[in-house]
Amino acid sequence: MSLSDASRSCMALAVAFGLGGCFQPLYGEAAHPGLAADLRAITVTPIKDRFGHYLANDLIANLNGTGATPEPKYVLTVTLAQSAQTPTVESQINAADAATVTGTASYVLTPAGGGAAVVKGVATSAAAYDRTAQRYANLRAQRDVEIRLARSLADEIELRLAAALAAR
Repeated sequence: MSLSDASRSCMALAVAFGLGGCFQPLYGEAAHPGLAADLRAITVTPIKDRFGHYLANDLIANLNGTGATPEPKYVLTVTLAQSAQTPTVESQINAADAATVTGTASYVLTPAGGGAAVVKGVATSAAAYDRTAQRYANLRAQRDVEIRLARSLADEIELRLAAALAAR
């Protein structure tokens, strides 16, 4: 005896609603109590240059988006390296028509009182942009790439910090 299509649909919905509350974020507060407070208690040291400024702002927003200033437990130190490659060159004007910018962030998380590093690592991300004959457009496109790279690196570093702190 086979079930009708309507019966199967109702059963699938019942199973989906029943399991809907079973899923939790990997590094959420329910799975790791105190993790959100630990992330908020990370102080990000200033990072030099414009690209570093973008990255520091994104890290601060990702780690502590509440605006509160808790007592610092950890200090995050980040050093940046940036490189650009122009893989294609337009033959008529002998100028690159695209560029790929790679950002590499080396980070170290240490206790605020000093001591051995809790976690350290290197995060890398790349983004591309089109270049034109207009100088201002190229500058603006390069800044947009830096902003995208900073967001990407901040997300990657935040995830790695959460994983390291959750494992403690």
